Amino acid sequence: MKTKISYKKTELKELGRTEDRITFLYIEHARLSRKDGAVEVKDEEGIVYIPAAIISVLLLGPGVEVTHRAMELMGDSGMAVVWVGEQGVRQYAHGRALNRSSRLLEAQAKLVSNVRLRISVARKMYQMRFPEEDVSHLTMQVLRGKEGARVRRCYKEWSAKTGVPWERREYKVDDFESGTPINKALTSAHQALYGLSYSVIVALGASPGLGFIHTGHDLAFVYDFADLYKASVSIPTAFETVAKYGDNDIAGQTRRAMRDKFRKTKLIRKMVSDLKYLLLGDLCAGTTADVMNLWDDKLGLQKFGVQYYEKKQSEGK
Repeated sequence: MKTKISYKKTELKELGRTEDRITFLYIEHARLSRKDGAVEVKDEEGIVYIPAAIISVLLLGPGVEVTHRAMELMGDSGMAVVWVGEQGVRQYAHGRALNRSSRLLEAQAKLVSNVRLRISVARKMYQMRFPEEDVSHLTMQVLRGKEGARVRRCYKEWSAKTGVPWERREYKVDDFESGTPINKALTSAHQALYGLSYSVIVALGASPGLGFIHTGHDLAFVYDFADLYKASVSIPTAFETVAKYGDNDIAGQTRRAMRDKFRKTKLIRKMVSDLKYLLLGDLCAGTTADVMNLWDDKLGLQKFGVQYYEKKQSEGK
């Protein structure tokens, strides 16, 4: 007879804040199960226990087996789980993290559904990339052109700084190894940045699919958000990694370099602040969780958990 093990669901107050968590962890060729509040990772070299509440996003590579109990723990602890290709170079599926407030999601839906408000958020994103210029009057076409020129300059500047040859950006989805070392490094660096961006977005309760610049993809907002940090995080890291290691295990070396960059720059803390600024503006202070109301078109928000009843017209006569 099997003994049934009962686990207590993690309380919201017990979870580490998103900005305080370790960034991401990549695992391949291992079996994941649960040991109390930790994910047990077992492979041919032994067993490691990972406290679930301190991981932001878990990347599951080839050869990973996951028990139902392990997935339950990941969901309860608010950990984003992404199934990826070898060394994280492709993304196949994701498990949504725990969200208990719809405040950011409702704000995002309102902003993306109104053309004027959507443009204002898109301009905010571009303004963050051009802090010394006023882009509030520029059209989306002009802004796309400015951004394209900025990224091209960034590639050339880092090529000159590191001595890594640069021609153009190219990436074959089905043939990662055919790329040049710098293109492979850029792909790996951007994938890591997408993973962290996705983790922050869903951990705070926003939608990865409701993009303001990108659209039509279930990760449109992830691409929007990650683009804010490529010039300062993933592009420099890719060039520096190739300059140091050449083509030797470039995907793994880049992923580890991105992990170190995330921790050193405390990027996740900045992402949390930036996301709230984009979607809530000056209202970002005091974001709460575990709030539930009933919507009413005339009376506004009404209390949840109250037994309402229909008032008869004859009452009071």
